[in-house]
Amino acid sequence: MGDVVNLNKFRKKKKREAEVKQADANRIKHGRTKAEKERELAERQKLVKLVDGHKLDHDPPPDEDA
Repeated sequence: MGDVVNLNKFRKKKKREAEVKQADANRIKHGRTKAEKERELAERQKLVKLVDGHKLDHDPPPDEDA
């Protein structure tokens, strides 16, 4: 037979581990310098401009009066 496991302790341990993992992900996601954020924004804008420039169908801009 297997070992007897207290499910409450198991759940709490699993929850703590998930919280630590989430905290690490948040540190990576939000813990960047201003220069890193600006560089990433510039790269995204460059890619959007590149993709938009290669589109075959150019939709007319929407009318703001309507």
